Formats: sequence, structure tokens, C-alpha cells
Amino acid sequence: MPELPILEGILEYVKNNNIQLCMPGHKGGRGFLETTIGKDFLKNLLKCDITEVEGVDNLHNPQGIIKESMELLAKFYGSKKSYFLVNGSTSGNLAMIFSSFNEGDKVLIERNCHRSIFNAIIMRKLKPVYINNLMSHTLNAPVCIDLEHFLQVLNKNKDAKGIIVTYPNYYGICSNLEYIIKQAKKHNMKVLVDSAHGAHFGIHNDLPQSAVKLNADMVVTSTHKTLSSLTQTSYLHVNNMEDIGKVDFYVSAFLSTSPSYLFLCSMDYARYYLQTYGRQKYEKMLNMLGYYKDKINSIKGMKVISKKDINIKQKIDLYQLDSVYDIDNTRYVINLKEGYSGYLLGNYLRKNNIQVEMSDHSNVVLIFSPFNEEWELEKLYNVLKRCDLNKIKVEKLDLLEYNIPIMAYMPFEIMDKKKKYIDIKDSLGKVSAANVVPYPPGVPLINMGEIIDDVTLNSICYYINKGVDILGLEDNKIRVIDEFNGGQKYE
Repeated sequence: MPELPILEGILEYVKNNNIQLCMPGHKGGRGFLETTIGKDFLKNLLKCDITEVEGVDNLHNPQGIIKESMELLAKFYGSKKSYFLVNGSTSGNLAMIFSSFNEGDKVLIERNCHRSIFNAIIMRKLKPVYINNLMSHTLNAPVCIDLEHFLQVLNKNKDAKGIIVTYPNYYGICSNLEYIIKQAKKHNMKVLVDSAHGAHFGIHNDLPQSAVKLNADMVVTSTHKTLSSLTQTSYLHVNNMEDIGKVDFYVSAFLSTSPSYLFLCSMDYARYYLQTYGRQKYEKMLNMLGYYKDKINSIKGMKVISKKDINIKQKIDLYQLDSVYDIDNTRYVINLKEGYSGYLLGNYLRKNNIQVEMSDHSNVVLIFSPFNEEWELEKLYNVLKRCDLNKIKVEKLDLLEYNIPIMAYMPFEIMDKKKKYIDIKDSLGKVSAANVVPYPPGVPLINMGEIIDDVTLNSICYYINKGVDILGLEDNKIRVIDEFNGGQKYE
């Protein structure tokens, strides 16, 4: 038993995983080592770990250097006001939802959203109306918002106060946010965007547009995911100043009263680096990624997806619209031929000292930044080329179409209900007290407060039988509310 389990474990991990194709974006500190100011920061790292003493300003009441840096941040991203978040994008999602909506407000929610959004819905006691995601049977994953369903939901719920969208999703795929914003604004709805994976968007023409520039009301971006800042750091950008007093309050309320100056310095540096070197660095990076993408695509049985591989056109108002607005070319989604496992390929890469961001039944997701080097891509290609596909075979998984079950209770109403665990096979007609999410596809089959119907039950059992990892179940048991007599249902 080691005396320092965390420290010793992390040092062992760092020693054995020499290629980081995952978060954070600074790639083991390389992002700081490229500049003189970055090297100075690392050299004085522990000395920069200070508290709110005279002369270094206060994040909860910025009047000096922090205020100045926030103004530079807003100017660079093109927002009306921007904030530093030391509690990650989760705190930003909470802050923008609490400041935009009041208790009891109806809000349109993308079904495939981050758990922090679901948590905020409960905490703020909102009334969610869910929007379907289109699924790709090639990718075995959600690709974007179903624009047809979005319009149906929008037209039936014109009294909704806003919509919350993810842009991009974990696979780097972007819904048609420009169209969604345009339609929502016709009904005076606020548009909030969880753009945790899009802090670098807009810096180069071959990357998706920034949600801030597309004029979303509020946007959260995780700087640690793709930029050169420390883990747990994010920005919140505000375009709509209508609720700015509330934003000031809730940002402060959801942040630590002892914010890390190490985090603040690294976020300041992330903006500086992107602004100063971003375009040329991403130009070089995208060219390199494009070259090795072609090489990997020559390997039998695998392919790095492009927009053309997953784009879906939908007929909206007599026009054919792209449901997939764009795709982030700074990440590889290695899609395997049917019959091969993304989980097993991810394990194979880790055994070869290449750490991946995420793997599922059919894909491996790799996140790059300008601080990855060509030798790493060369090694990735060679390791993939040596992979024996016979060793990563898997039983076929047919991705099921899903429906959104009828809601019996609002999610926040479930919190005070008595609950119990029952066998999933006995759950038909019961109200779920959990969000049940299979990976893949990563979209909830049922959310808390919804009634378990035939389609949902059959889908859950199918994924159980296929051995898919399912969040929200324990030993094939599901948590339901103890009593339900067919009361109020929300269509």
C-alpha cells in the first residue's frame, strides 16, 4: 500500500503514457514551454499560488488586473462581457441557466446534453421539453439536433423562455446552431450554449464558427479541454446584457470564495496564446492532421470521420438544410468497420502508451491541440497500422431508434418522492427516478420523471443483453418512485 496513493499513482501514469491525445490541451505543459511568459509562469508556479492580497485584485469584485484581463477576453471573443470560471464549465452552465430562467419556466433542452445541464434543470426547478437528436448508424452515436423535431417542439411551445444547446458534442460534431438561433429569436427565446469543447472555434477558417459570434445569448467554453490552461478552467461569454446583474451574482455564487490564481493565470495565458499565435499554429496543426488522417484512412477497417461521412440533410420549409453545421477537425473520431470494437481499440492504444480521450462500441475519440508534435501522429499511425483487427472483433450492435417517453413529473419533483430499486423487467409503467443512458449511443433512453413504456423497456433490455455500459442502472435494477397512480402527465 503506497503512502501517497494519488501522487504516486499520477506520477506512474505520467511515466507510462507518453502521448496524450486527450485533455488537457496544454499536453503535459508544452503549451507553457513555447513562450517566455509561459516558462516564467511554470518557473514561479508555486509562488503564484496566492490568495486575494493587496495588489492582485479579487475575482469576486474585479477592479484591477483581473478586470483588465476579463476585458481583453471579451474583446478577443467578441462578447459583451466574459468571465473566468475556476470551477469548470459546470459552474458556467449553472450560472447561465440560473441567471436566464426563473423557477417554473419552460425550457427547450437538447436530449443529448451534459449532466450539469440536467442538474441545473432540477436545481432551478425548470420545466424541460426535450428535443430529439439524430443518430448515425455508421457512427453508432448522436450527430446533431433533429431540426424537424426542433421546429415541431418550438411551434408547440412558443411560451418557452429559451433553449439550451450543446455545440459541439463529444465527437466534435456541431448542430446547425445558426438556424436554431434564428428560429428561437423569432419567439424571443434565449439561446444558451454549452460549448465546452469549442473554446478554439473561430480561430481558423477550417474550424467551426464560435457560438459567441453566432450571437447566442450566453456561451460556456472549457479552456482546459483544447487550450493551454489548467484543468478545471473555463470561460463564460455573455452577449445579452439584459440579465447581467444576475449573471454577476450567480457566477460569484457558483465559484469558490478562494479562487486559484494558478487557474486565473493559466486562463489569461490561454487567451493570450490563442490571440497571439493561434491562427498560424492551427494552420500548421490542421495541415498535419489532414496528412495523417489520409494515412490512417488507408488502413483497412478504420476511418477518421469527416463532415461528409455523417452529414444529414433535412427538408425544412421546402429547403434542404444541413443538420450538421460543421465538424471540429482538431479531433480524430476513428470509426471502425462494423464488427470491430472501439473499446478494444482504445485499450490497444493505451497498452502502446497512447492515451485516448474516449472510446465507445464503434469509435475512438482523440483530442489534439497545437502542442501535439508530428512524431506523436507518426507513432499513432504506426501503432494503428500494426493493430490486428482479429483481436478487436465484437458482436454487432444495432443502434436503436428511441422515443421520448411521457413525463409524469417534472425532474425536480422526483427529488422529494420516495424511491425504490426494482428489477428492470418489472418496471413497465413505473416512473423512473434516474436518467438511464447507454454508452453508446450516449442519449438518455429515459430521464427522471418519465414513464417507462414498452419501447423504452425493450431498448434498455436490448442494451443490457448486448453488454453495453448503462448509466442509471445497478445490477440490472432501476430506481423508480415508490408510488405512481397515473397522475399528471406532461405531453
